[in-house]
Amino acid sequence: MRNIALRLAYDGTCYHGWQVQKNEITIAESLEKALTKVCEHPVKAVGCGRTDAGVHALRYCANFKTDCRIPTDRVPLAVNALLPYDIAALDAVEAPEDFNAILSCKQKEYVYRLYNSRIRDPFLTSRACFFPSVLDFDRMKAAATFFEGTHDFRAVRSLGTETKTTVRTVYWCQMEKEGDMISLRICADGFLYNMVRAIMGTIVYAGLGKLEPANIPGLLEGGDRCLTGPTMPPQGLYMSRVWYEGPVGEMMMR
Repeated sequence: MRNIALRLAYDGTCYHGWQVQKNEITIAESLEKALTKVCEHPVKAVGCGRTDAGVHALRYCANFKTDCRIPTDRVPLAVNALLPYDIAALDAVEAPEDFNAILSCKQKEYVYRLYNSRIRDPFLTSRACFFPSVLDFDRMKAAATFFEGTHDFRAVRSLGTETKTTVRTVYWCQMEKEGDMISLRICADGFLYNMVRAIMGTIVYAGLGKLEPANIPGLLEGGDRCLTGPTMPPQGLYMSRVWYEGPVGEMMMR
């Protein structure tokens, strides 16, 4: 049985997230339907994370097991012929037998894009969060740095999937600005439900002057979700990078 890892990219606008659901169209469902036709047997795909409705991926990893003998380098072409226009398989590699896209993942990076202008851009409607209020970018940069390191992040998560611990290590949390586009780039060993969107909401509150950047360590320590910023809309969020060891890691960095 071969274990094949895929590098994917997708626009999540029309999908109810990654995970297969009974009454909603999802990325996993669409991918599994295409793989089932290519492999000529039922296929179950394992994804590297649960992206929510409307969230995008610049790089996403999924693996599946098959007896199909199609050459690995032909898999993306075969699958893309059957996938919707807004999902693409970019690369494929044979992974070790025990490789699992979510359990083998070492760290992930997300980008959140916020279009800070008085006038909306219709071409960014589903690709960035439109935010017309004036923001202090220097305060936002200062706020972001306080999320770096190992902390209990229960103050910036939504209730949902249960986890053994809410402690995570954030390797970097950086703000970037190009014209009217403000972006958050954050990398960690794992993320809680809606953690990135809540961190961005807290950074936005700092940019609005609703909280002081230096108060963020105390807010994290207190763990009260009501005292941090709002959960920002999903359309600005992208999974941007995923790290693995071995051949899958090499594929994901190409």
